[in-house]
Amino acid sequence: IYEFFITRALREKTDVCLFRGLCYIAKEKPADCIELPSFEKVASDKKAFTRMFKTFYENNDPKTAKRLAQQHDSRFLIQNPSAQYLSTDEMDHVHSLKYERNLHPYYKKQGKVNALDTIQFAVTTHRGCYGECNFCSIAVHQGRTVRWRSKKSILDEVREIAAHPEFKGVISDVGGPTANMYGIECGKKQQSGACENKRCLFPEVCKYMPIDHSKQLDLLREIQNVPGVNKVVVASGIRYDMILADEKNGKTYLRKVVKDHTSGQMKVAPEHSEDNVLKMMGKPGKDKLIKFKNLFDSVADENSQKQFLTYYIIAAHPGCRYEDMERFKKFAASKLKVMPKQVQVFTPLPSTFSTLMYWTETNPFTGSPCFVEKTFKGRDAQKDVIVKSTLKQDFYKRKRPRLKK
Repeated sequence: IYEFFITRALREKTDVCLFRGLCYIAKEKPADCIELPSFEKVASDKKAFTRMFKTFYENNDPKTAKRLAQQHDSRFLIQNPSAQYLSTDEMDHVHSLKYERNLHPYYKKQGKVNALDTIQFAVTTHRGCYGECNFCSIAVHQGRTVRWRSKKSILDEVREIAAHPEFKGVISDVGGPTANMYGIECGKKQQSGACENKRCLFPEVCKYMPIDHSKQLDLLREIQNVPGVNKVVVASGIRYDMILADEKNGKTYLRKVVKDHTSGQMKVAPEHSEDNVLKMMGKPGKDKLIKFKNLFDSVADENSQKQFLTYYIIAAHPGCRYEDMERFKKFAASKLKVMPKQVQVFTPLPSTFSTLMYWTETNPFTGSPCFVEKTFKGRDAQKDVIVKSTLKQDFYKRKRPRLKK
């Protein structure tokens, strides 16, 4: 939509510099801008870099964002306020367009692309995430306010998928950045923008966030009833702290997903077990994970199903030492009864607080020093605490061939 207006403005030779969501170079700073520390200043001063990032982060909600300016040499980079979030009607329009759901013919000649298997018949139900994990950039590039499509729009897309000649009956995913945020948002935030000094889910779920999975339950049931659809998978990540916070429908939602919408494994992302690391990540404490695991096990037992939890773990996140990974290993063995296989070494992503910590070696929320493992050897060693244990675990589980006499 914005590209259309910008293209028309360029064609008509009118000023495009007032368009929201646009960055441009200027010789002088406009009067209505918040001026950030200069590029030269933040390149040499980590405290100035921290101040700059916080101002940038606070001005990414279109409801409250102000224009920003940063001097670089003799010029200024101007960042206009963020583009307004798409409404439900606008999202419905975007998803009603006639997408091919296939590779471009140029790339198709080169052979199969396995990544297409996970997205070709997946359905995006919403955008944005109010989880605000410190290592994730979704809060900036999709926003901290969740917007969702109408049920009619989603069902229309599912019917189109069911009629696709290559469709084999399985919707590979129904979700978004976080699967169970569909239809759930704070009315105050929708009206006035994200809170300046409070997060929706960390350190606890905000009492003003109306966690209710009923809309998702209704949506999943209706998708299941579309002719031609044999199975619907929820492959996007699920916030287990939100399930626990929903006293009315949380367990019903979990029971539904376990029974009908997983393929033996449900993915969750605790990322770690140690509170000092979890605080740096902006993730809930391990007590929530233990409580959820007990609930999951009880739900799986109800139907005598062999269902399992798989855990995403991050090693070498700012604040995490080798000893923290050793403690996680003991926690996983004693409490989770499994050694996670999906362990990634922390990767600094643009526009995240964790990357800010990685660069400045400082906790931006307290100003205190923060340990950061930056050596390749040390980072790999943290991952190997878990990965090598997993390889050893798999070796002894493997069936050995019996020797012939």
